Amino acid sequence: MLICHVLSLWLLLFCQLPERRWFHNICRRDMTLLPLHQTSSFLSNLTALEDMYRDEEEIEREKILLSETNSSEYKLSVSPEMDIMEYCRKEWRGNTPAAKRMRKGYEAVAQKFASIRRIRGDNYCAFRATLFQALSQATQLPRWLQSEDFTMLPENLLSKYDWIKQWQLRQKPGKRMGEIRDEIKEYLILLRQKWKNISEIKGPLEKQEACDKLFKNEEEEYSLYEALKFLMLNTAIELYNADKSGKRVPVFSWLLFARDTSSNPCQLMQNHLNHIGHSGGLEQVEMFLLAYALQYTIQVYRLYKHSTDEFITLYPNDPEEDWPVVTLITEDDRHYNIPVRMCQETML
Repeated sequence: MLICHVLSLWLLLFCQLPERRWFHNICRRDMTLLPLHQTSSFLSNLTALEDMYRDEEEIEREKILLSETNSSEYKLSVSPEMDIMEYCRKEWRGNTPAAKRMRKGYEAVAQKFASIRRIRGDNYCAFRATLFQALSQATQLPRWLQSEDFTMLPENLLSKYDWIKQWQLRQKPGKRMGEIRDEIKEYLILLRQKWKNISEIKGPLEKQEACDKLFKNEEEEYSLYEALKFLMLNTAIELYNADKSGKRVPVFSWLLFARDTSSNPCQLMQNHLNHIGHSGGLEQVEMFLLAYALQYTIQVYRLYKHSTDEFITLYPNDPEEDWPVVTLITEDDRHYNIPVRMCQETML
């Protein structure tokens, strides 16, 4: 009884944090690990605990969001844009400290951007938001995509590292790398082709239409994400080898390989990259890795960090001056949306 009481108290305190919605989602996801007869009890108890710290408007907001998960609009990879403050008023109508903080955060973002586009919230969310922003503002093919060896990455890495045979594809989780090498090569070719085609479009409306069309093609879209994952693995290997050779590497690289689950590139692949898109998304340190793989600065408005030094976070925090910048919005470091239509005075 004492243990149950302590656990209940901890849950009550934890649910007051801005991150409590993330915790609630994790618990909902992991309830599948419980015996069937315990699932409904687990959910009802958890919901009751959380509802003690929410007003009626915020509880109703979650019900609306849950109902929208079955709508066709929600299943769009990138939803149509809407006024950013209108979106804020719709999503955060409560008077809890978290709701007030989110509104303040959106007000700050609205000083720079007029609209927002909601990103489909699966485990590829960070990839989707970052790649969509990168392509929608692309004016040329990045140098790393122009390399003659770019499409030879699967063969080159396999010739050096036998453990890469354990690489898993989303569409074919049972196949080994030796069997899917050519498919990964096709994904890399597709990434270069799409990036080149979109970057050559001059008109902003036509460029946006091309991006929207691409992200409505599920097969091509997920193929691009698999290409990004493989590029992240290649970047991780380069950073790991550079560090072992005594060369200077970014700080995040130390953090990446300091984890018990990713002390080397092989573990990173097995325990993290292979699971992205399947059972998990990108962790914070992996956002740095994505930025380095793309050679883009990812600027993120972290709304729950409003009024702190971490409200606007850069991945990496010491980017190269010539790296393009893409901007995302997050409420919880798990799900990302994208701000669009930079305000005129901001552009000036």
